[in-house]
Amino acid sequence: MLGSVCEYCGCQTLAAIDELTREHDTVVNLIGEVRAARAAADTGGMADLARRIAAVLGPHTEVEEKGLFPLLAGEFPDQVAALEAEHDAIEAVLGQAAAGTPTDPAWPDRFVRILDVLRDHILKEQDGVFPAALISLSGADWDAVDAVRARVGSPTASPAGGPARR
Repeated sequence: MLGSVCEYCGCQTLAAIDELTREHDTVVNLIGEVRAARAAADTGGMADLARRIAAVLGPHTEVEEKGLFPLLAGEFPDQVAALEAEHDAIEAVLGQAAAGTPTDPAWPDRFVRILDVLRDHILKEQDGVFPAALISLSGADWDAVDAVRARVGSPTASPAGGPARR
């Protein structure tokens, strides 16, 4: 993300934050594709993109909710709860396209609205959560986050298993 705090605070020097940021970048690019599909009235394309976003956010959210957020919840309980609630709302709308193109004529508008929430959510994480984690967490904490990532994998990893590069 251009101009994010992480580019200045050093967050991306940590593999866990670097991978989460790459996933954010992928999602932001997909959001742009959704907007183009919406402008073309391509609901099927939007549903496909919802599934692609969900495929990125599945492991991403797992790393955050099972690795990063529990470590920050003691110090930032309200912020973590709000982020988890946003995850739930985003997943609910994405899930409506899991089995194909939703038939509800209101779904495309609902999808676009939740993508606005997602975009703001990404900024909160990159400009708030990641820098706070950099300051607050210990090496053992980052090992715990890395263990979750090792378990769930990464949709942005290269085929050879190393991190994909932008």
